[in-house]
Amino acid sequence: MSLSQKVTVSVPGKLMFFGEHAVLFGYPCIVTAVGRRMKTTVEIANEPVFSLNAPDVKISRYLKPMASLGKGEIPRGAKFVETAVKIFLSDHPGIKGGVSIKTRSDFSSEMGFGSSAASVVGVLGALYELTEGKINKTKIFDQALKTVLEVQGKGSGFDIAAAVFGGTLFYAIGKKPEVLKLKKLPIIVGYTGIKTDTVKVIDEINARSDKYPEIFKTIYLEIGRLSAMAKTALEKSEWRKVGELMDINQGFLEVLGVGSLKLASMIHAAREAGALGAKLSGAGKGDCMIALADSDQRSVVSRRISKAGGTVIDIPCNAEGLKLES
Repeated sequence: MSLSQKVTVSVPGKLMFFGEHAVLFGYPCIVTAVGRRMKTTVEIANEPVFSLNAPDVKISRYLKPMASLGKGEIPRGAKFVETAVKIFLSDHPGIKGGVSIKTRSDFSSEMGFGSSAASVVGVLGALYELTEGKINKTKIFDQALKTVLEVQGKGSGFDIAAAVFGGTLFYAIGKKPEVLKLKKLPIIVGYTGIKTDTVKVIDEINARSDKYPEIFKTIYLEIGRLSAMAKTALEKSEWRKVGELMDINQGFLEVLGVGSLKLASMIHAAREAGALGAKLSGAGKGDCMIALADSDQRSVVSRRISKAGGTVIDIPCNAEGLKLES
């Protein structure tokens, strides 16, 4: 392989709409790809060296022999990408030389938009394009999920599905993601300014669940039912019902213990301003909340979220998935 072999792909971020935490136990969720993207450029080099530049996660000129991939101390910002390359090469042993990777994102890794999943999908997408001349989304999804599970030990894959396939998905572990046919998705996104440690939040929930297993099992079941009901309401554009289901979903998430004073303040401000529904999005404790609002209410809802201490992010939903840029 020559030094000129280089590919750039882009991948969307994600927002969870329904089904947080329950998705880890096999129940369905609804996730949407967002119109902020991460670009990843991968180049096959002659020297057997792994090189990563990812300024969004403070990684600059991280170099390592290809033979040492996955070994030794790995910086936090490099773990997902390095592991993805290692896993890809285990299935493609014929690749010689090194791999040079550069990533640049339209969204901060602090916001909970799925930057880790996006980086993994971007690297794998580019490597498949370089080695096979096509982006095989099914293989990329499988290897990306394998990567995430190796790095953090747990995960459902919903963020990977959004990054790979795009759109708004009805997703459950082990099942083919179903793309929902939506004309619009009128969501307002508010960022708390607080970065969530997803694994830590999940561990806290599990500790509480161990004390009250039957109660938590019932909550997860009901959240899954909410996701199924929301899917039908979304496909019929029954926005008022979607909003009501968002509010109910938020109630269950509060019972799980993943709410916070900041999130509650922003969510209640949105509802009082006329939002059809509002809830946290993602692991909880911080990151983002979302509100559903008609066009004539969007400006006032946005102002109230800002007044409650949130940062309103103008971001389209239902975006395109992994794609080749050059």
